[in-house]
Order: sequence, then structure tokens, then C-alpha cells
Amino acid sequence: MGSGKRRSQRDYTLAFKLSVVDQVEKGELGYKEAQRRYGIQGRSTVLVWLRKHGRQDWSQGASIREPRTRFMTEPPLPLTPEQRIKELEEQLALSNQKAQFFEAVVNVLKNDYGVSIVKKRPGKSSRKGKSKT
Repeated sequence: MGSGKRRSQRDYTLAFKLSVVDQVEKGELGYKEAQRRYGIQGRSTVLVWLRKHGRQDWSQGASIREPRTRFMTEPPLPLTPEQRIKELEEQLALSNQKAQFFEAVVNVLKNDYGVSIVKKRPGKSSRKGKSKT
């Protein structure tokens, strides 16, 4: 496969794509070097393969230039009681904001659209009148 010959889009098998992605993720090749070596014409083709078939999480807009060992730092030190209290207070404030938001949504649904939302009690089945025969 290292012939450097130009390839058409129909030539790329899944195995070929996974092989290129694996080589780039291992650091054996850069994505541009892989394009040149394997004659991949599209400028972003290898990047698309990395996003689609790679192991890296792209949801936060991660860059392939960041080393994979970036997340392999020492574990954080335990928090002091004051730090933990502050963290918990922040979580509580966020939870309260979410609860207020959901209550507002329920009120809008009830008042504007006439939709009644009733919370089911735990242990109650959603099936009414159906027997297990």
C-alpha cells in the first residue's frame, strides 16, 4: 500500500481506513504524511476517518496534535474539607437551578399547553389492567 499512487474514493476499504487511523493514532505517521504515503487525495479525508473510526473523543473539539499522554497525569491530591464543602455547595446550587428550570418547564406545559405531568410513585407499574398470563 505504500506505492504513493493516487487512489479514487471507491478504493478505500474499511480495513484500509482502520489501518491508516491506527498508524496515525499510534504516532507512526502524521495525518498529512499518511495522505502522501497512501495517495489519499482529500485534504481532510484522514481527519474524517480519525473522527469516525478513531479512539479519541472528539465531542470537545479535541485536536489530534495533542499528545495522548496529556490525560495520564498524577491523580489529584485529596481535597481539604473546605475545598470539598465549596465543591458540594457549587453542585447543590447547580442542582437547584436545574430543579427550578424543570419546574418552570412543567408550569409552562401545564398553563400554556394543558399538559399535565404527574410523577409516578416508585414501585408502580406503568401497565394498567394487564395481567401476566
